[in-house]
Amino acid sequence: MLYELATLSCPLLALGEAGDGVRAWVEDGDAKGQVIGCWRTEFGTLGRIIVLRGFEAPEDMTAERRRALLSVNPFHAGRVVTALEMDSYAPFPFLPPIRTGYRGGVYEVRTYRLKPGGLPATLAGWEAAIEPARPYTEHLVVNLYALDGAPRITHIWAFASLEERAALRANAYGAGVWPPKGGPGQIAEATSTIALPQGVSPLS
Repeated sequence: MLYELATLSCPLLALGEAGDGVRAWVEDGDAKGQVIGCWRTEFGTLGRIIVLRGFEAPEDMTAERRRALLSVNPFHAGRVVTALEMDSYAPFPFLPPIRTGYRGGVYEVRTYRLKPGGLPATLAGWEAAIEPARPYTEHLVVNLYALDGAPRITHIWAFASLEERAALRANAYGAGVWPPKGGPGQIAEATSTIALPQGVSPLS
């Protein structure tokens, strides 16, 4: 399975219209792939909709990318969208398939731009840390590494509240089981966004 993470920027008051466009776009008869999550940003850079889709075949993801690039109305939201980014990812190979459904309602999207050559150590550190930090990592929805652009990973977490997130992270740090050994040393830049489910999202 390969993944596309699309980010649409629009004015704050146009988020509803952009979300409706996304729903129509991914449910179109010509659309390929599977919608996994759709969120609107709540903390971080506002006025953004993030769409995560999975593809069984690389050519399907390529076809969807081409469909958006050649459209005069990408994601059926061209009237309000001011910027569009589409990034290709592969999943960390040792993680289970993404489980959709209700996962708490509060999502964190973290992206780490890695130092060149930093991905192997990052993968090894995460694989070793997943089980010891299980009370925290059971809230991990997915971790992905980029197939294009700068070396980076994007991980998505689900919580019932920001208070739950803070408590789980504090416990994992206090127990010495998080962050993954060798991981932080590979990070050149880190960003975090808190997002809420939007419209068509199977992750709620």
